[in-house]
Amino acid sequence: MDKQIQRTRRNTLGDLLTRTVARYPKKRAFLYKDRDITYEELDMLVNQTANGLWHDGVKKGDRLAVLSKNNLDFVIVTFALARIGAVMVPMNYMLKEKDIAYILKDAEVIGMFAESEFITVLDDASEGLEIRHRFVIESLETPESDVWILLDALQKSQPIDHVEETILDDDLAHVLYTSGTESDPKGVMLSHKSIIHEYVSCVIDGYIDVDDIFVHALPFYHSAQLHVFLGPSIYIGATGIILDVASPEKMMETIERYGANQLFAPPTVWIAMLRHPKFDAFNLTTLEKCYYGAAIMPREVLKELTDRLPNAKFWNFYGQTEVAPLATALQPEDQLRKLGSAGKPALHVETKIVDDDGLEVARGEIGEIVHRTPHAMIGYLNNPDKTSEAFQNGWFHSGDLGVMDEEGYITIVDRKKDMINTGGINVASREVEEVIYEMEEVAEVAVIGVQDDYWIEAIAAVIVQKDGQIIKEEAVMEFCKAVLPSFKVPKQIHYVEQLPKNPSGKVLKKDLRDKFQ
Repeated sequence: MDKQIQRTRRNTLGDLLTRTVARYPKKRAFLYKDRDITYEELDMLVNQTANGLWHDGVKKGDRLAVLSKNNLDFVIVTFALARIGAVMVPMNYMLKEKDIAYILKDAEVIGMFAESEFITVLDDASEGLEIRHRFVIESLETPESDVWILLDALQKSQPIDHVEETILDDDLAHVLYTSGTESDPKGVMLSHKSIIHEYVSCVIDGYIDVDDIFVHALPFYHSAQLHVFLGPSIYIGATGIILDVASPEKMMETIERYGANQLFAPPTVWIAMLRHPKFDAFNLTTLEKCYYGAAIMPREVLKELTDRLPNAKFWNFYGQTEVAPLATALQPEDQLRKLGSAGKPALHVETKIVDDDGLEVARGEIGEIVHRTPHAMIGYLNNPDKTSEAFQNGWFHSGDLGVMDEEGYITIVDRKKDMINTGGINVASREVEEVIYEMEEVAEVAVIGVQDDYWIEAIAAVIVQKDGQIIKEEAVMEFCKAVLPSFKVPKQIHYVEQLPKNPSGKVLKKDLRDKFQ
């Protein structure tokens, strides 16, 4: 195709911001601590950063890592890299040095952005690697290291004009690493096209509006906050309040102070808010659009949330990083009617349930959830075998088990790896968890399979008790026996002060299995 036609038709992450600025130049884009900027000011900083990187030798296709908590510079760097066609590799700031080193090497990173507190671990993790660019973000203090420079210094005296680079819609934009709860993390390659199509689905299915005020509290390095809420909010021209930690009290305080109407949190964070002693003290009446995902929301918790936040409507967004990450959405009107469901496929998604041979199963039967969508990744970085395994028969295979009812609503049964085979019978851990959540003494529960001489794999429930509550093992088992067939009743009950989770709120069942085997 002629280059002039390609440029005219192009739609990348950098173009997204350009168009929003044209519509709402003077509108507040973000508020972060004492930084309050309009879309026009955001665009200028993005361009100065892009020009600075360009003059520093960063070019199209280069991969640069970001290790940072949520802040405004994270947003600026995201779009500056997109403007020059470089690839962003966001990293979990809670990772250990060996895990950071793995990602830097696997992604062949040539540059890094980091908050001051992460410089030392990055220097140690990158030893022996050729890292040509190191930038300190969210800081005005000159770093002691002579290899790190301030992002602010890079931006100064740079022009505010756009960097013009030949970027195609399906060029690589981001490499996001999976949480690695079961194995080494895999680098998910998302193109500009994947991300933009997913943003449109989020805007439509999540009813995202230009007048919305978002609280961005969950980590930007994770695809849920980055690509379901941060990106779409910029696409539509909404306002974002950025928090550097997902503290329940800070989130509620922010909602009250700024009249925010949008909040996303995984179920574990919603539970933490509900259980916070000041929950009823904050004015949360402006909260109208509430989203959950990343893990299954217990039914009893959802009922309590709808009771205690009467002005709020809830959405369940289901998906995974490999589909950028939205796949299905359960709308507010279906929350109680289809309690526990993940909803229907999003705007740009086609979904079905298949057996091990890839054949579609009948409605109501359990099978693997597969998708066709332009949201989908373009593959796993440096991992053709896993890529081939994920893409079969023209469909992306999610690894999740589910059922589709007669109305086309999908319910997640379990991850394939979390299905428990006890005495030769498959039991979904989620089904047992839902029953135990009905006990008023239970704050959180995770059900796992553990080795057993008789059952081969026995069902074990790991419980976090509510403050001041004590629940005996026998009581849990008796409660389950009244609802579940005997083979689904837990054979072991364990108590912990908290469940191990990754920063996106997913319970690390592998850690629990290792602990209680």
